[in-house]
Formats: sequence, structure tokens, C-alpha cells
Amino acid sequence: MAPSDRSGGPIGPFVTHLECSATGEKHPADTLQRLSPAGAPFLVRYDLEGIAKAVNRDDLLRRPADMWRCSELLPVPGPGDIVNLGEAATPVVGLPRLAARLGATEIMVKDEGRLPTGSFKARGLAMAVTMAKVFGVTRLAMPTAGNAGSATAAYAAHAGMESYVFTPDDTAETTVREIAYHGARVYRVNGLVNACAKVVHQGTEAMGWFDLTTLEEPYRIEGKKTMGLELADQLGWELPDAIYYPTGGGTGFIGMWKAFAELEAIGWIGAKRPRMVAVQSTGCGPIVKAFEAGADHVAEAWADAETILHGVRVPKPLGDRLILKVIAESNGWAIAVSDAEVVDARAEVAREEGLHLCPEGAATYAAYLKDLAAGRLGPGDRVVLFNTASGLKSTMPPMEKRLDHTQTIDYATL
Repeated sequence: MAPSDRSGGPIGPFVTHLECSATGEKHPADTLQRLSPAGAPFLVRYDLEGIAKAVNRDDLLRRPADMWRCSELLPVPGPGDIVNLGEAATPVVGLPRLAARLGATEIMVKDEGRLPTGSFKARGLAMAVTMAKVFGVTRLAMPTAGNAGSATAAYAAHAGMESYVFTPDDTAETTVREIAYHGARVYRVNGLVNACAKVVHQGTEAMGWFDLTTLEEPYRIEGKKTMGLELADQLGWELPDAIYYPTGGGTGFIGMWKAFAELEAIGWIGAKRPRMVAVQSTGCGPIVKAFEAGADHVAEAWADAETILHGVRVPKPLGDRLILKVIAESNGWAIAVSDAEVVDARAEVAREEGLHLCPEGAATYAAYLKDLAAGRLGPGDRVVLFNTASGLKSTMPPMEKRLDHTQTIDYATL
């Protein structure tokens, strides 16, 4: 595709168009869009042939190791347009002690808790806020389970934008205070994230804000896609056998699969793909329910959702068809774990490996244990578990042991 065939406007030089994920209909990328006319998420498409000619894998070695490294596969016009808080590449941390105990070849954790505001939401919101600023947006609104609100507030502040954040009543106090501390106008809502989204949608005309609801604009996927680009780079362009990912709205799940297809198209990886495993909660598992029923979408919202995994507490994700499509294409599956299993898994990884997972990240380890025991995976399979936030953002058990230094200490009892 020649440069003249590409979309114009304030977008990256290799972006060609936006594509409706439901109909395949093409739309120009030179204006800021939300959902397609069919009410489905848009996907950003690129001149992949042009990218293959313009850059190769060795070129990356001369670039910073951050989420913007594969810039040709991103929609940002240029480096000067990025709203950047220092999105360094997150490490892949092995769990050798636990792997040895389980007889597994390799268990790896992609630790997204090292990003700005302490979660993987930094990727999607860095990109969404960057593109919103490029298109002239000055006011943003976000319905969130918590961490996306923190990222929205931080990146909006850095971009000089106003932000309004709406979060469920039971969102962790630390997270709500973090959102407010970054200058956002934050409100608790008496409902789950879908109720928060309703507040945002109904206020758009009156407030004139740009709605950043999950998958209702094209660019959060592109930010989350960088997890897949980065993982392929870190693993020497050889993808693992399986990826376990905590799945609520599913932006990263969808984005990584898109990244792998684009990397193959430009010749950087082969046809091998990981089996994609969507991890949810027994207290809110609409994707699991649909998968087990053999359905291609979530028929009805999960009723009475209740779980400590606030990041997956999405009763009916907008991207349900895309998530289930990724599962089918990858020969993957969806699995639910209980809160009790998550609590045990989180403590085990912290105690045995020194890696502090958030509850959603711990859910991936709990799910892996169940699948390994059931024979769904073999011990020789290389797996990557996604830890989506720092464990420090979530509640920990109390520590109440004390010593009185003015008294004789019986060290044998310590």
C-alpha cells in the first residue's frame, strides 16, 4: 500500500483506517471515533507491508525498552505527541521454586504492576489520552473498577486535561484517594462498573466530555496491544504455549491477539500462537459461562456479581464476541476461580517467590494450578501469567505481632 492510500489527519504514518470489528466495514482514521455504526468496537488497521519494509527487529535494539518501542505498529503521529509518564517495559519474572515443586518446565509472570500508577491500565490510558489530546479533546470521563481511573487521572493531569471518574461504592479507599490526588473529580456510584458507565453515557451531552469506557474508543486496545509486542520481544520472538490473563472488559486479551497477528504479518514471528486463557471469578464469570455453553457471546449480564477480583467484575463486557473469538482461534479456554483460591495463591507466590501479585494476578496462578491438575496443560508447557497491578494496591492480611524492647526478649520463641 502506497503512502497516498493511507488515511490522513493526526494519526501515525502507517495507519490506514479503522475497521468495525463486527462488520469489517472501513472508516477513516482522521477523526476521533467511538463505536462503529454497528455499535461494535473499532480496530485500528495498518499498512503492514509498508511496516515490514520500513523496520526490522534489529532496529528495536537501538530504541528505549518501553511501551512505545514498536512505534510503527502504533497510531501516535510522532514521539512529540506522546503523553508519557515513563512507561518502561515490564519484567518477565520466573517462578522457579514453584515450577520445581509442580514439575513444570517454566512459569513466568509478566509483572504489569511496575507501570505508572501501578497497573496495566497505564498502557491503554497512555494511548487513549495521547490520541484524545492529538484530536483536541480537553475533558475526559471514565467509568472504572478502580485502576483505570487512577491511570486516567494521572495521564489527564500530565496532558493538561480535565477528568471525571466514576467508580463503584466498594472500590478500595487507596485507589479512590489516588484518583482524587491526581486532580480528577471522582465519585462513588451505588452499583458496579456498568452503572458507572451509565452515568458517563447519560452525562456526555451535558458535560461535553469524551467517554473512555472500555472498548468504546479505538485506542485503548492499541495501548494494551503493547503487552503482546513487548512479550514477544522479551521472549526472543518465540511465544509461550499459553497465556493466562485476568479478563473483565478484555481489552488486553483482544489487543495481544491483534499484536501477534500483526507481528506475523510483518515477518517478526511465525505462525505459533499461545493458547489464550481468560481467567474470571466464580462470583462473576460471564465469559466462562458463555464458553462452557459453546456460545459466541454473553447472552445476559451476570446477576449479583460478587468477588474480590474487582478488575474482572464486569457483568456483560462489550467485547464479549471478540474475547470468545480469541479463545476459539487460539484453542484456548475460559476458567473461573474462587476468592478463597485467589487468597491462597497470592500468599503462596509472595511467600515462596517474593513476588507480590494483585488479586487478579493471583487468580491466573490459581487457574494455572487447576488446569495443571486437570491435565489441560502439561508440565512441559511454557506459560505466562499476567499480573495486572502491584499487590500494594490491594488489601493484605493484618500483622499484629509486637515486641517491647524494654523487656527481656525470649528469642527462642520468635
